[in-house]
Amino acid sequence: MMKHSSWRISALAGLLTLFVVAAPPLARAQTTVGGHIGALVPWITWAGGQNNTVFDSWKIGVPFGVTVKGDGPVFVDFEFIPTVSEVPHETTLTVDPGVLFRLGRGFTVGLRATFDVNSPRVGFVPLVNKSWPLRDGTGFFKSFFVEIDVPVNFSRPAGGPATNPTTLATQFGFGF
Repeated sequence: MMKHSSWRISALAGLLTLFVVAAPPLARAQTTVGGHIGALVPWITWAGGQNNTVFDSWKIGVPFGVTVKGDGPVFVDFEFIPTVSEVPHETTLTVDPGVLFRLGRGFTVGLRATFDVNSPRVGFVPLVNKSWPLRDGTGFFKSFFVEIDVPVNFSRPAGGPATNPTTLATQFGFGF
């Protein structure tokens, strides 16, 4: 009885090995992970019936992001933007996950959700991006980009008026 049982186990193990070795490889999408770093300048903001330009109060952001791309034209980008402003003097952090779509010739369009950390503001950011590959593709940075962003936020502070700021901003930097 013992020999009969071990023969079955050996036959089953051999059959399983044959299936594993002879099976075709699984199809997998070619997923790549990259990112970007740059500078963001909010040129003009409309909020609560008032306009505020970059010349009224200085403000700059330092966006950095992680990008996950597959074989197709659609990819996901997780962006974080620490921003420093002069008036009022403060530092903020915005989290902007988004879905982007490659159009070709270095152009990309997309839509991000926007969340300001420790703030009652949430919103969305439509964007248009143009990138150029760097001549020497062997370095860490692979491309240079310029982006136009239009963040639309919905601000609902407790006990305060809803201002719903909308901004026209440009971003430039390097992709890796």
